[in-house]
Amino acid sequence: MPHLHIEEFREIGFPSNSDGVSFNFIADNINHKEEKLISTTVEDDEFFLLLKEEEGRALLKVDKLTKPASIYNVHKALLTYAKAAELNVLSSNVPQNQKNIHLQEVTALKEISYFAENFPKDREIRIEVGFGSGRHLLHQAIKNPEILFIGIEIHHPSIEQVLKQIAIKKLENILLLSYDARLFMELVPSNIVEKIYVHFPVPWDKKPHRRVISTTFIEEARRILKVGGTLELRTDSENYYAYSYETFIAFNKTTLHINKNRDIAITSKYEDRWRKMEKNIYDVTMINDEESPELELEGDFDFLDVRLLSEDILKLHKKVQKFDGGFMHFERTYSLRDGIMVRLSMGSFDKPEHLYVVIRGKEAHYYPALPLKSKSNLIAHQFLNKVLHG
Repeated sequence: MPHLHIEEFREIGFPSNSDGVSFNFIADNINHKEEKLISTTVEDDEFFLLLKEEEGRALLKVDKLTKPASIYNVHKALLTYAKAAELNVLSSNVPQNQKNIHLQEVTALKEISYFAENFPKDREIRIEVGFGSGRHLLHQAIKNPEILFIGIEIHHPSIEQVLKQIAIKKLENILLLSYDARLFMELVPSNIVEKIYVHFPVPWDKKPHRRVISTTFIEEARRILKVGGTLELRTDSENYYAYSYETFIAFNKTTLHINKNRDIAITSKYEDRWRKMEKNIYDVTMINDEESPELELEGDFDFLDVRLLSEDILKLHKKVQKFDGGFMHFERTYSLRDGIMVRLSMGSFDKPEHLYVVIRGKEAHYYPALPLKSKSNLIAHQFLNKVLHG
């Protein structure tokens, strides 16, 4: 994670602009005085820088909930703020010369809004969930230049590594996304995907609710796959294989192919290691046999007038409220110069969305972007509207 360790934090005037970076406002954590968030805009990216003050020094980094696709823009924002505020930087892992051209110029890395607003449908689509080092994703893209590959990964060093390879190999048929794949599936149009790859997902034996493969994930996969399209799970975990098989087979109608220690054209470095250890590799491939109805989601994320008093909103801190179809957790509260802000987790229990709501007077809006338009998030928004409307 890009960061600066600084001797002492200094606040600049807000709003301000320096070297093409806009610093819009600052938010103070009410319950943790050592934490502040700085609203930042670089080109089309809007996000928070997070300040954590410690004894004798402070840490300035990007807020992970609003972290943009462009790591280059994060680097630029950190260095620009340090320069504008004349901060004394004690240590840093941010490159000073900004020569990472693959981070600056490559267009393969997209925000979730890119897919939500106009999902690409002009060619055949395959999706890889958790591409890791990218060996399989890059191999498939090179082998099939006419197919569009969408790679989903939340580990940023892996994303940077694959971006570099995309730039070096000049590939134009890969799009990358740093997002929860389970949420992403909910916005993909029906019947358009040829293959979904889930290779060596984290088993999550102690937290099974975090597993990628679930009844809901399989339902969404069946909806977005073409007739004859496939969902391919590959795992070295016998527990994960057994759990997944039981989840697949619980559907009233399903077609599965099971393989053990199958040879494939390209393997990951971890699979190579496991094979040397004579560890078993399991494959479960589901074939979609039915066409699904078109995806229809009704509703919006507009807010009614906020009638709940500010002091009552602040009292929601740490409150968890459950409702039919999901939950809402008021995680943190912040004071603004002209209002307040709340950090929420909301939606489905298995795949919640984390976001901020800025409240100024009677007006409220999500920051820095709207939630993903999904059934669970629309239900959660209706509940939040009722709470704030009083």
